[in-house]
Amino acid sequence: MDILLLLKAALLGIVEGATEFLPISSTGHLILAGDLLNFMNHEKRNVFDIAIQLGAILAVVWEYRRRFISTFAGIGRDPIANRLFINLAIAFLPLAILGLAFGSIIKTHLFKPVPVAMAFIIGAFIILWAEKRTHTVTIETVDDIRPLDALKLGLAQAVALIPGMSRSGSTIIGGLFFGLSRKAAAEFSFFLAVPTLGIASIYSMYKDRALLSMDDMGAWAMGFIFSFISAMIAVRALIRYVSNHDFTIFAWYRLVFGGIVLLTAYTGLVDWTVH
Repeated sequence: MDILLLLKAALLGIVEGATEFLPISSTGHLILAGDLLNFMNHEKRNVFDIAIQLGAILAVVWEYRRRFISTFAGIGRDPIANRLFINLAIAFLPLAILGLAFGSIIKTHLFKPVPVAMAFIIGAFIILWAEKRTHTVTIETVDDIRPLDALKLGLAQAVALIPGMSRSGSTIIGGLFFGLSRKAAAEFSFFLAVPTLGIASIYSMYKDRALLSMDDMGAWAMGFIFSFISAMIAVRALIRYVSNHDFTIFAWYRLVFGGIVLLTAYTGLVDWTVH
């Protein structure tokens, strides 16, 4: 058993779980952290990144287990359950369709540290713009979201096909533009992560099943466990945070983080290359 490999896997699991549901891009962080740690080869690392997302998804399912159980149990009978189910299906479609159409091109050209850093900075300015606007809330809770709102949120989520833009960030900040309360935007982003990341993870692992190996199961299990734990902490912390704060701090974090990557790449201090 390679202890160093397990430690790297655990660290990447923490990075995934801690960033998946915050508006700071888990994909961007994993690309940068995996590159810095020289973790596996590029193809295997992509599959690993997808696999540990399942740990983060499971954390949301567990945290909101009562809501998910009541929704599935109420489909066809409960109007609230029907609305949430339909809204999630509608919001899932834009990213699924665009991902199938352009996913390979995006992975080839944009899954690299410098483009990710640039997306970090662009996303930061979008957050600052959203927070400077007058935020008029017309949708207070997840149950108030209509199908047209769900479609808008799905289109916002699709922006996250660009690594570094952040799936949760695109959905949450899009929600602010569309009149959602901070809590409603954050919770809908959590719920939408389950079908979006769940289906994407299963599809990606099936497509790249030739890269799966029992020799890597220890590292995958370590990443999965730490992703679950850190995601659970992050989800609870974000819901508490948005009750009394805006998202400006995440914009400044993105600016600083992206700026450091660009500066180190430009000066040659760090050789940012995807292995």
